[in-house]
Amino acid sequence: MGTVMAGQTWQVTPIPPTAATETPDNAHILIVEDEANIASFARMYLEAAGFRVSHADRGDTGLAMAQQHQPDLILLDLMLPGLDGYEVTRRLRGDDATPIIMLTARDDAVDKVVGLELGADDYVTKPFNPRELVARVRAVLRRADSSAISKSQPRDTIIQIDDLRIEVGGREVFVGDKRVALTPKEFDLLVALIENRGIVLSREQLLEQVWGFTFLGDSRTIDVHVRQLRRKLNSSCPIQTVWGTGYKVPAKR
Repeated sequence: MGTVMAGQTWQVTPIPPTAATETPDNAHILIVEDEANIASFARMYLEAAGFRVSHADRGDTGLAMAQQHQPDLILLDLMLPGLDGYEVTRRLRGDDATPIIMLTARDDAVDKVVGLELGADDYVTKPFNPRELVARVRAVLRRADSSAISKSQPRDTIIQIDDLRIEVGGREVFVGDKRVALTPKEFDLLVALIENRGIVLSREQLLEQVWGFTFLGDSRTIDVHVRQLRRKLNSSCPIQTVWGTGYKVPAKR
């Protein structure tokens, strides 16, 4: 399977869903990408996989479309006219939990880390393999509306660790009486570690539990989200680093 190249003509083979990668019915994907050939390439493969797709070629236009049409997921380029991808993410994350997969033209750790810190759910480096792109979209969508972690808990479940309170059903986190805004993945990662209290989870295990597949993302994804949780929760964050292995929440705190 090839990757996108300028001026290329593509033969698109439909990518059927499997039991592990079922496409949510009628999911709407918004592509915000100013390179026409890349947007066309991604659109053809996503539509062949069963998604509805819209496209914007400017950051400000994409932001307006996202706010008006509320897509199920946004594929967002970083370098855009109007507003760049960082600013679009920042504005969306003010009041919106729509999943975002960032598209970056460079294999640059800084781009990825900044995107994740702003609240992106995943990233894809261009040029990309279309099957990997579709797999990433499906994995993020499966976790988007109500994650498997939250579904396993009654809606009235409250987790209390010292002054940290987590209302699982409402997906809200408080330190004392102050509500702390977490991104969907930050919330799921925190709950996953707490549900496995006393057990060390590797980065690969956390990627599988929270993001859906072990091959999606890399260890920086977990490290960035843990760093964000520590920044937001300060001394109330119960996550400990187990050097050379992963992370855990102690059995007793």
